[in-house]
Order: sequence, then structure tokens, then C-alpha cells
Amino acid sequence: MDDREELRSTLETLSTERVDPAFAKLDTLATADQVALMAEQGIVAATAVAAERESIARAVDGIVERLGRGGRLVYVGAGTAGRMGVLDASEIPPTYGTDPSLVTGHIAGGEHALRNAVENAEDDEQAGAAVGASLGRDDAIVGISASGRTPYVAGALRAARERGAFTVSLACNRDSEISHGVDVAIEVVVGPEVVAGSTRLKAGTAQKLVLNTLSTLAMVQSGKVYGNLMVDVQSTNEKLRARAERTVMHATGCTPVEAATALSQAGGSVKLAIAIVETGADAGTARAALEKAGGHLRAALAATRGAEHAD
Repeated sequence: MDDREELRSTLETLSTERVDPAFAKLDTLATADQVALMAEQGIVAATAVAAERESIARAVDGIVERLGRGGRLVYVGAGTAGRMGVLDASEIPPTYGTDPSLVTGHIAGGEHALRNAVENAEDDEQAGAAVGASLGRDDAIVGISASGRTPYVAGALRAARERGAFTVSLACNRDSEISHGVDVAIEVVVGPEVVAGSTRLKAGTAQKLVLNTLSTLAMVQSGKVYGNLMVDVQSTNEKLRARAERTVMHATGCTPVEAATALSQAGGSVKLAIAIVETGADAGTARAALEKAGGHLRAALAATRGAEHAD
């Protein structure tokens, strides 16, 4: 059996590569029926993600533990999977006020591959290994591959594991190659695609949902969210500055004028402005309380109020 024949044989075992006869008349359906079919399959993707909640939760806990040690979260993938990782990583700094190096995404083929197909790049196991080898014991890596066999991703996970990083695989097939040996395997089995083999569909949707969950909950547990409010959002335009005022108002019940005043005193920091309004402390005192609480606003408020009662 030559390499091409072996690969064809492997692909036939993957649910994401199967041709489902239920979708065989896709091109003959009315537009509304085509839309309904796509929507129904989107629900299948979401249901598959919910079924993996325990493994996703373990991944979140491991990522939070590494971030708490000063480490990073790194995504690696090829094609759609790589783009999902880069997209998720790029949205973290403006949403949660983090350094751009805290969460990063790597796609096989580099920046060019974000907008152009560089299909052979996914076979470059050594390029993936180079990414994994740049990590250490304080870091976490999520390898994303619909098939679960992408060499670029497998190489990254293997090298990262050898360096002691926390390793997570995200695949859309059961018992996938990249799942072997990792700390947490997330296998979101979405089944055959509406357009056979087009894993930018259900598989891509499932990947985005999982990555949303991993990064969002990692930020929540790292103190970047108070209740369900973004308190470390960067106010870089008028819409976000208005949102910052509304967030302070929602969190404290204060007036627009009080929110604007506190934000001015806090240098635009929503989290610090809330602490100022809630405790009546000056900016320096509130900032010190937040730093002592590791940036967790709820803990800082509790400590400040406790100190006031003690006095």
C-alpha cells in the first residue's frame, strides 16, 4: 500500500470525511430548505460541544492554572482550525485588556495562510514542533484539528509535551491521533458535513464554540470579569468609552456623572472605577487593593469592606 492509498484508507475511517446520503440532494433543494438544513446542522455542532463539557472544563482549569503561574495560552492549527485559533487569540487583548503575548495563535504556513490556502503547510510537522518547543512548564497549548491527524498540530503538541507544557487536543473525530498522550483530549464529534469533507462547516463551528469557552472562562477565572461584565475592556473608541460608563453604572448603580468622574480618576480603567465608586476610596487606595487581590475585583471589594468593618 503506497502513502496515498494509506491516507485514503485513513480518511475513510473519519466521520468528518464521510459522505452522508442524507445530504445527497442538497443541490436540488429550495433555498429555504438549504438554509434550514444548514441551521439544523449548526445545532448538531453545539450539541456535540455540550456533550464534551467535562473535558472542556478540565482544559479550562489547566489553562487557568498555567496562566496563574505567569504562562501563556497558545493555539496551533492548519487551515480553518488555525484561523479559528488566530481569531480567538486576536480578540482577547481588546476584550480583556491583556498583553498580546498572553494568548496567541499559530497557523501552519504563517500569516499568508490566514487569507490564502497553503494546503501543504499542514504536513510540516517540524514547523509545528518549532512552535511547541518554544513553550515551557508554565504554558498551555491547544492543538486544533478537525481530522485529529494534522502533522503540524501533532508535532506542536508532541514538542510542547516534552517541554512540560499543559497540552490540550481539540478534534472532531473520536480516538484521534492528536488525542494520544495529551493532558486533556476534547473530541467534539460532529459527524459528516453537509458538503462532504468541508470541515469549515460543523467542525469549524464546533471549534469556535470550544475556543470561545476556553478563552472566555480562562479570563473569567483570571479576574477579567465581574459578574458577567467586562471590567478590563480597553476603551479605545467612543462606543467602548460609552460602554465603560454603562458598565460602571450597571455594577454600582451610580449615575452617569458619577461613572464618568470615577473613570476619569481611574485613568479609564473600568475595574478601578468600580472599586472607587463601591468603596469610596481614592484611586491609589483602590488600586492597591486590586493589586493585593491579584486583579480580582470581587475579592478586592470584600477585603476593603472587611477592613472598614474591622475599623
